[in-house]
Amino acid sequence: MVFPLYDDNSDRTTTPVVNYVLIAINILVFVFLQQFGSNDRFTYAYSTVPYEIATGRDVTTPDRPAVEPVTGQRVMVPGLQPTPVSVYLTLITSMFMHGGWAHIFGNMLFLWIFGDNVEHRMGHVRYLIFYLVCGILASLAHVFTSVALATQQSSLLIPSLGASGAISGVLAGYLLLYPTRRVTVILFRFLTDVPAYVAIGIWFAFQLISGLGLLGGGSQQGGVAYAAHIGGFVSGLVLVKIFTLGRERI
Repeated sequence: MVFPLYDDNSDRTTTPVVNYVLIAINILVFVFLQQFGSNDRFTYAYSTVPYEIATGRDVTTPDRPAVEPVTGQRVMVPGLQPTPVSVYLTLITSMFMHGGWAHIFGNMLFLWIFGDNVEHRMGHVRYLIFYLVCGILASLAHVFTSVALATQQSSLLIPSLGASGAISGVLAGYLLLYPTRRVTVILFRFLTDVPAYVAIGIWFAFQLISGLGLLGGGSQQGGVAYAAHIGGFVSGLVLVKIFTLGRERI
């Protein structure tokens, strides 16, 4: 697996204000609203639920008992909570929430490394729109795959959240805009510099291979919605040239 550390920013002359703001919002939501991931009721109210998006209906479910796998302790897991806004807005709100420390750290690291260059090429406003559109399309890809492959309604009630879909779009944009840009990565336990097409290509290959499991077991495996990653990446590939029209030489 590939783990990026930093890239070559020697030609970036603008301050990536939007990228900084996006990172700040994600962190603030995780800390103050999700309370470091412990506020399940907030999380389950604003996450994207495939059944809700497919039907347009807000769904609430009762709390249920569960056994903590490590300690064996019995705990109550909150059910889906009422969504105070339109369920369709969860396609956006879910993009700014995360399931834990590792989830938000990995996402924000990728966004920090690759987002600034894409914002530099697109411009601030275009980049913000690009980011949000890729995130929405990624969530819709997850919803569509969930509905298409669901064998029972309960699988459509599993909430999804995270900035991964939008960031996948950013990675696709970076890949097309800066394919040979050097990226310092940890690759199979070795520290090395590789072109962006290698770093991002390996990452996408992992998503694609993992996503092949969709054909045999649903749209979300091991807590990772690979369909959203792939959907966001494809969206970025399709949209990046549109969002850089007139800025090819920036």
